Amino acid sequence: MGLETWIGLRYLRAKKRSGFMSFISMISMVGITLGVVVLILVLSVVNGFQKEIRGQLLNIAPHAEIGYIQTEENDTWQNLQKLVVDKKGVISTAPYVAGQALLASSGEVRGAQIRGILPDMETKVVDYGNKMVSGSFNDLKDDEFGIILGSGLAESIGAEKGGKITIITPEGNVTPAGVVPRLKQFNVVGIVKTGVDEADSSLAITHLADAQKLYRLGNEGVALRLRLADPQNAPAFMSEIVPKDLLDKIWVRNWTDNNRSYFNAVEMEKRLLTLLLTCIIVVAVFNLVSSLVMAVTEKQSDIAILRTLGMSPRGVMKIFIVQGMVAGILGTFFGVIFGLLLAWKIGTIVSFVEQIFGVHFVASQVYFINYLPSDIQAADVIGVAVISLILSFLATIYPSLSAAKTQPAEALRYE
Repeated sequence: MGLETWIGLRYLRAKKRSGFMSFISMISMVGITLGVVVLILVLSVVNGFQKEIRGQLLNIAPHAEIGYIQTEENDTWQNLQKLVVDKKGVISTAPYVAGQALLASSGEVRGAQIRGILPDMETKVVDYGNKMVSGSFNDLKDDEFGIILGSGLAESIGAEKGGKITIITPEGNVTPAGVVPRLKQFNVVGIVKTGVDEADSSLAITHLADAQKLYRLGNEGVALRLRLADPQNAPAFMSEIVPKDLLDKIWVRNWTDNNRSYFNAVEMEKRLLTLLLTCIIVVAVFNLVSSLVMAVTEKQSDIAILRTLGMSPRGVMKIFIVQGMVAGILGTFFGVIFGLLLAWKIGTIVSFVEQIFGVHFVASQVYFINYLPSDIQAADVIGVAVISLILSFLATIYPSLSAAKTQPAEALRYE
């Protein structure tokens, strides 16, 4: 241990220091600890929301979709399947038809997204087929006009398995009396609960052939859904899956397209929160500057004696840099430890508070989930620790420079 480091540590734990100055030093270290704890906790919760919601969306949304922009007679979904089925990274495919409609039952009318599927293939691209409240995909038969409703949608229109609902499509029938709505009665053969309220309140699934008849579509009007081995890389993967000579004929979409604005907003919120919460550490650092300035003022005679004994200005600077950095390192260390512990158990803590006070902080209707998730990422923890240490070091520069400029003769004049 160098002389400067030894003196800096001795100053830090000296018992003769001013009580007020010791209090300011302690406050600055606690402030750094709290800032690091809050930053790690908030970033972990934001990461947890991103991870959980992304997982929920990938359970119900197709990883990617592909279809024809303008269809011709031979443009079928089987041809699309041949185009992508052998691509590395594509696990499975399934055809579908999608359209909007109104569902009426028991005097209630709700808007819904009608999705036509092939039951045996649909289970290969989505996971919610295993979450049926009643019925299954296999209950959808060609030309029987059966339908599976999301649990929220079924509840809102008072529909149950075994009952009937009326579907009203946007395209009407032209009659001598004018255009009248097209109505078709479907049999409710199942109820599904995906776990995402938005989907449960708008999803209606029927057989592919029945959806084609409902919307008067031929085989060329069917698109293809893809399940990918790496859905996180879907944008880059799908941009290369279609040959360049077919780009003007085939459209491609991935799961991030429909949710891009949400994830962009979350990422922007994460950056802003990081910036704002860093201010807690900045405030603590100002306290550290104050304590070091007072330490320099108190140790003027000591500095003068060290200078007369031959210590260089650089050595004097090192003494107070060590003194300040020890406070910064300790504050950062305890902040990381407590932050990791709190982020690890935040879900349990919030759940306990909710039970005690009878409140609910996370509404599934807004956030897709009803609990507080946490995902601790090493990059965020390291980044917070580095920011804290850098700010702590910057806080030592002015006081240490002030100490280095001390003139021995002036400092000892009145001693």
